[in-house]
Amino acid sequence: MHRYRFLSSRQWVILTLVAIALIPTMIRLGFWQQHRYQERTARNNLVSAALHAKPVPVEELTSPGHTVSRTEKYRTVTATGTFDTAKEVVVRRRTSSDGEVGFHVLTPFVLTDGHVLLVNRGWIPATGVQTAFPRIPAPPAGRTTITGRLKADETTAASGIKTVKGLPDRQIMLINSAAETPRLGAKVLGGYVEQTAPAPKGGSPEQISDPGSEDAPLNYAYMIQWWLFAAAVPVGWWCLVRREIRDRAEATAQEQPEKGEPVTV
Repeated sequence: MHRYRFLSSRQWVILTLVAIALIPTMIRLGFWQQHRYQERTARNNLVSAALHAKPVPVEELTSPGHTVSRTEKYRTVTATGTFDTAKEVVVRRRTSSDGEVGFHVLTPFVLTDGHVLLVNRGWIPATGVQTAFPRIPAPPAGRTTITGRLKADETTAASGIKTVKGLPDRQIMLINSAAETPRLGAKVLGGYVEQTAPAPKGGSPEQISDPGSEDAPLNYAYMIQWWLFAAAVPVGWWCLVRREIRDRAEATAQEQPEKGEPVTV
């Protein structure tokens, strides 16, 4: 076993300890990616199921003060009422499908029972420094039936968007039914709706596209990758050990005198 005595050297002890530490670390990273894969797969399945579910009246899923759940989010709903453009606001720092910064148009929709539904009619470009209220294409006048995707109220904790004081008139940062209730002076249904129909005349506001699926297969690939790395560490360590043994044997052979060569006395 004298061939392995070099393993007790400082260099090899450090190398061995690093290898031992890397194995559980990479295994844990693999399980973390597995958890991310499962989360994203579950989220994608929920979104797909919600988008393909049969449309229902919005009052069946939400009510004043209601918190939209994960299973209710993205459900297609219908509502009949009248747009109240006098109390319309815009949501700052929202991007279009091309990444251009502008506003989302948030218009109260007064239902036939008097309750109010917040409707995100879509995106419009910003002009100038975003201090003046922009010109917004008008929604259909009179009693209208709309279709859209139900969304949960936006919060700073969930979105990372902070509320800002002193904003220009009729501009907000977050779409939140509880925050809008005092301003509207009505019973506001929890959550809001991203309108999908009827399509706006002239294509403005630009309606918000369906939510895309998160890249769950990529997490699965990372999971396999980390576990392969964990398996490769001991294999790599053993290859280095074998190479060290071979190099030491060759060096020893070169130091010994060749057979038949006279030894100098």
